[in-house]
Amino acid sequence: MQIQDEVNQVLIHELIHAYDECRAGNLDWANCAHHACSEIRAGHLSGDCHYKRELLRGYLKIRGHEQECVKRRVMKSMSGNPNCSETASKDAMEAIWDVCYNDTKPFDRAP
Repeated sequence: MQIQDEVNQVLIHELIHAYDECRAGNLDWANCAHHACSEIRAGHLSGDCHYKRELLRGYLKIRGHEQECVKRRVMKSMSGNPNCSETASKDAMEAIWDVCYNDTKPFDRAP
C-alpha cells in the first residue's frame, strides 16, 4: 500500500470483519454463508468497490459496478477458504446476499 487512502480502505474492511466477529458471537469462518456475509458487508461498507477504485482496476462499467465488484471480491476472498468450494461459495453468497448487503451496521447507511 502506497497511499493513505489504500490504508484507510483496508483498515475499514478489516474492522468490519472484527465488528462482525464481535457482534455475531458464533461466527464460523469455516461456514461458507458466514464467511460470505462478512465479505459482502466488508466489501460494500469499506468503499473498496467505489467506481473510482474500479476504474483504476480497469473495470469500466458505470452502472451496477458496485454490486458486481462486491461479488467478484467475495469470491476472490472465499477462494482462500479450504472449507468452501467455488460452487458452495457462490451458492452461499447468493442465498444471503440481500440480508448481508443491506446490513449496514455499525453505520447508519453505506458510504
